[in-house]
Amino acid sequence: MIALTLEEIAAATAGRLVLGNTGATPATTVSGLSHTDSRDVTAGSIFFAKPGEFTDGHLFAPQAVENGAALIVVDHELDLPVPQLVVDDTVVALGALATEVIARVRADGLLKIVGITGSNGKTTTKNLLRAILEQRGPTIAPRASFNNEVGAPVTMLEVTDETEFLVAEMGASGIGEITRLVRMARPDIGVVLKVGLAHAGEFGGIEATLKAKTEMVTDLLPTDVAILNLDDPRVASMADKTVARVLWFGLDPRADVRATGVVSTARGTSFTLVLPAQDGGSDTVERPVNFRVLGEHHVMNALAAAAAAHTLGVGIDDIVSALESVQRAERWRMEVMGGARGVTIINDAYNASPDSMAAALKTLAQIAGPGERTVAVLGEMSELGEFSGEEHDRIGLLAVRLNIGQLVVVGPAARRMHISTINEGSWDGESLYFDTPDAAYEHLASALKPGDTVLVKSSNSAGLRFLGDRLGELFS
Repeated sequence: MIALTLEEIAAATAGRLVLGNTGATPATTVSGLSHTDSRDVTAGSIFFAKPGEFTDGHLFAPQAVENGAALIVVDHELDLPVPQLVVDDTVVALGALATEVIARVRADGLLKIVGITGSNGKTTTKNLLRAILEQRGPTIAPRASFNNEVGAPVTMLEVTDETEFLVAEMGASGIGEITRLVRMARPDIGVVLKVGLAHAGEFGGIEATLKAKTEMVTDLLPTDVAILNLDDPRVASMADKTVARVLWFGLDPRADVRATGVVSTARGTSFTLVLPAQDGGSDTVERPVNFRVLGEHHVMNALAAAAAAHTLGVGIDDIVSALESVQRAERWRMEVMGGARGVTIINDAYNASPDSMAAALKTLAQIAGPGERTVAVLGEMSELGEFSGEEHDRIGLLAVRLNIGQLVVVGPAARRMHISTINEGSWDGESLYFDTPDAAYEHLASALKPGDTVLVKSSNSAGLRFLGDRLGELFS
């Protein structure tokens, strides 16, 4: 974070500064990182005591002070020997401080900001774009999936006067949340990847999801750029909702940034990247890409990252070099493991929505070689609300249509996938159900055989990512 005095931080957050006998003054400077987890606090950090669903960050303020916090932001004064900023809402204060820091850094004219949203692919696109931009200058991007009202401003507060690029993931579970994040960071480029049923239960349906994701582009200025997925009709409809210049990406031949000749294998995906010429003319440039991230669906994320980098002036050769250097999307996202005894494990169990589940199953079906068995170990897709039952049914039927060799369904919340497959007369014994990941592991450990390619896929809450890790270790 840039250096700010305690007085300046108090002004930015509308807080009441309590110094006590700490020896600090309003002019004392703080420039450490901001955290909402006391375990992450290091000397000079700011600790925001965030109320949680099951606990209260104020209970962990003493640990933050012990770890060296220079300032704690609280909603009531605590008996601790450290400067305190008392605010009405610590999460709101976190966002207010991020807004102030971004505004100050942007005033110097160096920082460029890319905001990324979408029902799927935000983290992968962020990682790919970071890999590209880090070649050009100091770049800040979120750790893991820091994309909500807490994680996004924590990332924003990492910028300094030397930062050239900020890549900000912007997720949401309700209307208005992306707008708040956009107004904190004021992106120069807004990227929208896809509008699908992820979090549909929280949003209240696909139309509400569309409205929320559209918030990424409605506040952009005429000098900004909206990078939109031409292959997704809902995303394409956002072109009428923004005054920014639109740059299209997709497989559609009309897209400004597109991929041709896409071929998926167990080693990754190859395609030809087509970009507009940097001189702004009607010509295009193209290069072959050997993309090691598994899954044809990740080509769309690569195109979105390429489009943003191109807009920021990065040449196609540098873009391709960076894309080819990335070996995996993210931990637990199409992560290839195992390999011993001829068994390959694909651990993709960090997140799951109907769209990403379908894409992962299609990848599994595409990459298996002749005579090799495909095994899909699937768990719950969470946060689907009233759509949960029918979407789990649909995924089960898709596994049948794709001729997946063995389906292993784990957990009561996903059981409908198993029921829908066994109701298909063409399947007899190809679907198995287990109540727990441990029970599924015991079966798979003895049942997997050379030549098997195994996909493990579920929402984070289902915990199958740890089952995937166990299988990866077993066959490593």
